[in-house]
Amino acid sequence: MAHQINFNEKTCKDSFMSVKEKAWHNLGQVIESYPKSSEAMQFAGLDYIVEKRPLFTYDTDNHTGDPDSDIIIPEIEVPNYYATVRADTEQVLGVVGNDYEVIQNRDAFSFFDAIVGGGDGILYETCGALGNGERIFITAKLPGYIRVGSDDLIEKYLFLTTSHDGYGSITAAFTPTRIVCNNTLHAALGNMTNSVKIRHTQSAQERLKQAHEVMGISNTMSDQLNGIFNRWAGIRITDKEVLKLVQRAMAPSKEVLQNVLDENIDEYSSHFLNTVEKVCEFAFSHPTQQMDTTRGTLFGAYNAVSGYMQNVKQYKTEEVKLKSILFGNGFNKTQTAFQLCKEFEKTGETILALN
Repeated sequence: MAHQINFNEKTCKDSFMSVKEKAWHNLGQVIESYPKSSEAMQFAGLDYIVEKRPLFTYDTDNHTGDPDSDIIIPEIEVPNYYATVRADTEQVLGVVGNDYEVIQNRDAFSFFDAIVGGGDGILYETCGALGNGERIFITAKLPGYIRVGSDDLIEKYLFLTTSHDGYGSITAAFTPTRIVCNNTLHAALGNMTNSVKIRHTQSAQERLKQAHEVMGISNTMSDQLNGIFNRWAGIRITDKEVLKLVQRAMAPSKEVLQNVLDENIDEYSSHFLNTVEKVCEFAFSHPTQQMDTTRGTLFGAYNAVSGYMQNVKQYKTEEVKLKSILFGNGFNKTQTAFQLCKEFEKTGETILALN
């Protein structure tokens, strides 16, 4: 199953909930009205407990090899390591160490309630579990919009994900989404970050209580992005400059970019040039790039990179796409594009010098 959504064999349901529209290969439960986070968790089948259990191996010295033997093989406890087990299905989700603290789904969702403050206008839109239930996620739409020009609207979302397999942190991120093309925009503002990451340690519960204060950055970021994107929508940029910006943003390494600049094209550089061509094709011809705010503007150049990573690039699975756009290579590429656009706004040119 490429989608990686958990299928609960006991309930015969996919562990995914969406408001009004199905997503992720048309799987999961669709509900008509926006739920509370506790309701969303139940609709998506995430109301299960994860337990941290000791690990054991066996003393094989007393094993006779006879399956009918009455000899009991002593269990040997594995020190300092535990299995995380989903209690309702008895599936092992991961192996963790002594200091790992299980954060139950209900507690993670309570954390999300604390972040959004339970205020009016907070709309929980999707939530679900991946794999055997080792990773969960939930998205919430914040009230209001970032408005670029007169009719280019960007919705504001918070995204929370956590895992029970020992890999990754509890992560909450602010992610604006452009309505016309469902294009997730990530933007760095100076030294600010758009996410909070919390390790699964014994202090995690206390840090969960405080993290919603850090996530106040969503309001600050949306205000600043509103100003930045509107300025960029008024800055003209030529097709040649867009090409330079895309080359710099999409370069997988300094060496590949330098080879392209020196016209020394090898196989890897050819793949890179093909990617650049696809990004530029999106930039110059995609319908969402023909609005007054994007056609020939710096805002449109930024959207070219983020739009390609969201709408054009092919990923092995939906889970890989999700991770790339929110935390991985896709995120890094759009961050680079953002910094290059800030540079262009300041200097009026895209500098291709290798740092």
